[in-house]
Amino acid sequence: MVKQILLPLAAVALFVILVGLLTQKSSSLNWSKYLPGAGGVQEKTIIVGNKIVQVEIANTETLREKGLSGRTSLPTDSGMLFVFDSKKVNPIFWMKSMLIPLDMIWISDGKIVNINKNIPVPPTNTPDDKLSKFSVNQPIDYVLEVNAGFADSNGIKVGNSVDLSKI
Repeated sequence: MVKQILLPLAAVALFVILVGLLTQKSSSLNWSKYLPGAGGVQEKTIIVGNKIVQVEIANTETLREKGLSGRTSLPTDSGMLFVFDSKKVNPIFWMKSMLIPLDMIWISDGKIVNINKNIPVPPTNTPDDKLSKFSVNQPIDYVLEVNAGFADSNGIKVGNSVDLSKI
């Protein structure tokens, strides 16, 4: 009878200790380095013109689709870098569920090829088919979304270089 009670209690205690240890160790690991899209968005640093920008990497279809939707703010000198599965694509962006105005910087071969500045937040309850769409008339490799006014306040222009070597 003692074995029937003590053995299960000992097994439960051992299980709780192991789960605690594993949880403590795994919380200090950055799994997103090993499993893109798992555990959140990867963060990297790029240089746009002469400006250092901390970016969240949107490198899966799910992350690209969500983008910055629903965000109420974006830290200064930060943004989201959209990375595509193949290079030289012609994506179309829209502002679905956007709550902050943006600058959209289009990048091809490490150079800025277009900038959409001060894209406003769409009016509340705008139907999807009425949302503005953004694209460029040439293939690109990346799109960087930053706070509206970033390009002007940092002297960012078409033709500037973008250092993506740390992504």
